[in-house]
This record gives sequence, C-alpha cells and structure tokens, in this order.
Amino acid sequence: MPPASDPDALEHRDLLGGEPWRSIPAYAHVTAAEFSSYQWQSTHSVRNLDELRRTVGALVDPTLLADVDAGMAIAPMAMRLTPHIVSLIDWAHAGSDPLRRQFVPLGSEARPDHPALVDDPLAESHDSPVPGLVHRYRDRVLLLALDTCPVYCRYCTRAYAVGPATPRETPVKLDLGTGSEAWALRLQYIEAHPELEDVVISGGDAYNLSATRITELGNRLLAIPHVRRLRFATKGPVVLPQRLLGDDPWLAALVGVVERGRALGKPVAVHTHFNHPREITETTQRALARLFAAGVVVRNQSVLLRGVNDDVGTMKLLVRRLAHINVEPYYVFLSDMIPGLEALRTTVHEAIALEKHVRGDVAGFNTPTFVVDTIGGGGKRDVHSYEVYERRLGVAVYQAPAVAPERTFYYLDPIDSLPPEGQRRWSEPAEHRAILAEVLRSG
Repeated sequence: MPPASDPDALEHRDLLGGEPWRSIPAYAHVTAAEFSSYQWQSTHSVRNLDELRRTVGALVDPTLLADVDAGMAIAPMAMRLTPHIVSLIDWAHAGSDPLRRQFVPLGSEARPDHPALVDDPLAESHDSPVPGLVHRYRDRVLLLALDTCPVYCRYCTRAYAVGPATPRETPVKLDLGTGSEAWALRLQYIEAHPELEDVVISGGDAYNLSATRITELGNRLLAIPHVRRLRFATKGPVVLPQRLLGDDPWLAALVGVVERGRALGKPVAVHTHFNHPREITETTQRALARLFAAGVVVRNQSVLLRGVNDDVGTMKLLVRRLAHINVEPYYVFLSDMIPGLEALRTTVHEAIALEKHVRGDVAGFNTPTFVVDTIGGGGKRDVHSYEVYERRLGVAVYQAPAVAPERTFYYLDPIDSLPPEGQRRWSEPAEHRAILAEVLRSG
C-alpha cells in the first residue's frame, strides 16, 4: 500500500469558511443575511480612500493609507472593492498582501512606466470596426457590452475605457457606448460577417448586465445562424459570488441562454478570472456549484502578477483549487503593459519556469496555457513560442501568422528586471529602435 499523502497535497480542499468579515471594523456587526446579499455587497462597495479608511479603521497604520492616497493619484483605474474582497485581504499585512496588490495601489510600489508604453497596448482600437467591438481574429469577435465592473482591477487592459475617470488620466476615457443603439451597430456588424462564429461578451464586466439584458443579448446572438459559440467574460464569481447564490432571476437568465444555446447546438460558457487561491472560499464553491449543477462550463483566465501568483507554490495551489471547484484553468496571461503597473509585471522567463513546474502537477485538461498577448495587436501567443528572446534587453519577439503574417510583435520585460546594461540602454530614447532591431536581427 502506498504511503499516506503529504497533508500539503490536500491543501487545495481547505477553503476558508465562517464569517471572515467580522474582523473588519465596519462589518463587525453585519449579519450573515446582510453580508450574503448581493445588493448589500454592491451598495456597500468601497469607492475611495475615505470609504476605505472608514471601513478598515484601526486595522491599518495611517502611513499605509497615506501610501494608498499617493498610489491612487497615479493609478489608471478608480477604486471599487466589494465587502467580500475587503474581508479576504489581510489588512494587518496589507503592504505585501496579494489580494490588496490587485485592487489597491500604493505610491511606494510605483515604478516608472516602461519607455515603450502605450495607452492601448493590445491595439484594440485599431481592430475596432465599430465602437465597442474588436475583430482581430478571423472567426472571433469581442463585444464590449458595457464599461463598468463590480470591482476595478489595477491591471485592467481596458483602463483606457472602463470605469470612472482618475486623476492620472489624459486623455479622457474612450466612450464605448452602452445603449441599445450602440449595441445595434455591433450586432449588425456581426450579422454582416458570416466568418464570425465565436463571440466573447465582455466590457467592463458581463456580471453587471441585468437579467433582461443577459437574455436580450444572448438570445439575439444565438439567433444569428453563423454564430456558433458564446462566452460571457466576468470576474463576478471571484468578487461577488453572492449574486450567483442570491439573485435567482439573474442566474436563471444566464442559464436560460446556456440552455437555449445547447438546444441549438451552440455552446455557451462563462470565463472568469481567479488570480490567487485565497480568492476561492466556501462561499465561492457554493456559488460555482450552482453553475455546475446547471451544466454551465466555467473556465478561468488568470493574470500573472508579481507578488500575487508568480511563485510555484501559489500557482500550483491556485490551479488545484480551481479544478477542485470545477473551474477549468484555461489561460495564465502575462500582464499587459498598463500605465502605472510596472511593479506588478513579470518576465517571459519567469512565466516559462512557472509553467514547467505546473505541468504534470494536475491532469492535462486542468493545466493552463501560459500566454502573452503581444504588444500592438498580434494576439495571444504561447509564451514558449517566441522567435527570439533576449533576456539582457528584456525583448521577446513573436510572429502571429494567423493574425498578421507580415508583421513582427513584441513583449517587453519590466525594466527593473533587466541587468544594468539593459536598463541603461532603455533609459536612452535614441536606443529604443536600435534595441528592437538588434534583437530581431539576432533571431
């Protein structure tokens, strides 16, 4: 008989339960019924520094709150935190807490932006035939249905268009257009392009669509003969699982679209966005179990973030825990080059090393693919698939034959990860083109 398993091998089953919110001063006397209400969660979201101060109170040193104030002054995204997420942050050690790092910036963490930074790193606006629609891949389209989210993540690719304005912003955020007339233009484009078989409904966050709008948009897309697949993209199960547990009309609307798609032979899935194993609690498990029981496929797309999930133990635990709650680990993205985010980005070689350790730790169908969404619109590339990678200069070169066969695309490591010579060369604007050309020639 084989020896008993190491207890650490079962850690992924040990989910946080109980009432963790009671450690937060503002929630100490909140009843379980109140905290379980998605309406209560939404109306009590933390939206600015004053609200954060009143919520966490004496749990944090005043110097940390001053650091948050400095961080918000240069942040590309506004603050919005559900009480659910506030209750999962270790405020006694907030400076290093991986959940805090995702949502609440500190001025002390800030690093200068990469010299090659652009406001729209994935060039989505270039591939938008109508506002709020991105058509990059031949058979797929991204439909941006709204411009709000239940929380705002520091690393959001669409900081140029999503959420309220921030002090940092110039120019003003792009208006995606979220009314019926704007939706009509997007639907007309999809109808007019028979090559489009796959539609991702995102934003913003599909979780913020009403039940009526979920049904309206889902059924309208399913009625287009050449549309074969739908994906609803949302971080909602991570930050507001209470909606899946308590908003039966919303859940019924989503499941109704899934079932209608199944009857038509068209799969409809949910893509969500867990980044750290502590985001998966007993509440999360109960919420996702409702989707599983209804036959809804849920896949996960993580972002690889420094100080959040860039170590082997954390990434392995995240993948195991996702599999445990029947969420398919699908992608791990290297973080895009977002303004104000250099301190959270990781390198290509770190991603490759992580993938090497994760592969084989779980079944192949539960092993995520580590990918780079290349700068300038080349789309997603397997992190290993570079043509050449010069670690000294932090430049990885990719080709995307199915997207733009005549072009070359790049991913650039954070400047502070480079040796002194690489940092020096990037500090000189006249060197930037020469660096890219040099790396390209070396391949």
